[in-house]
Amino acid sequence: MSTSTLVHIPAGNVTVEGMLELPERAAGLVLFAHGSGSSRHSPRNNTVAGVLRQAGVGTLLMDLLTPEEDREYARRFDIGLLTQRLLDAVRWVRVQASTRNLPLGLFGASTGAAAALETAAELGGEVRAVVSRGGRPDLASEQALLRVTAPTLLLVGGHDGGVIDLNQLAYDQLNCEKDMVIIPGATHLFEEPGTLEAVAKQAAAWFVRHLSPAA
Repeated sequence: MSTSTLVHIPAGNVTVEGMLELPERAAGLVLFAHGSGSSRHSPRNNTVAGVLRQAGVGTLLMDLLTPEEDREYARRFDIGLLTQRLLDAVRWVRVQASTRNLPLGLFGASTGAAAALETAAELGGEVRAVVSRGGRPDLASEQALLRVTAPTLLLVGGHDGGVIDLNQLAYDQLNCEKDMVIIPGATHLFEEPGTLEAVAKQAAAWFVRHLSPAA
């Protein structure tokens, strides 16, 4: 049984919305950083989040941009702004009674993957694990990639062309525990039968492993 709460997160001079869902005795909490042109309503991220909750991990799917900001295409690639919003969300969950003691993980898709890695670099050991789905981790700065300590999993579609090479570039710069998994037959959006389920299964196993107290 999960509890679902629409939340409003202060972020500088704006407020962004999110959906916080916590299973009973949650083993941790994963914050989702969506990709360009997406939002907390992303069907793909919601599918992954549902599998995480079935595995006992809480989820926070949030809008990194307000609707007005998202109309400006360049904002979707403003990694600094996306990172700041993710940091604001971490600060918010750290003062909520229901989430303040939960181990934290970050899940990033597309440009959100770069924001997740920048946030992990900034927060050090406070972030226990990072997963990227069809992400652009190469958009994180080299300095940030070198500073990430959280175990990081990069999931890429086998038919996602140049994105595989971009993930490899970022993977080579990471000094943390890491893995890069190619999902056979998947294109960038993992729309092919069974590919998104494979992503969700890999992500859930990674988070359960690294958010547990023993980790």
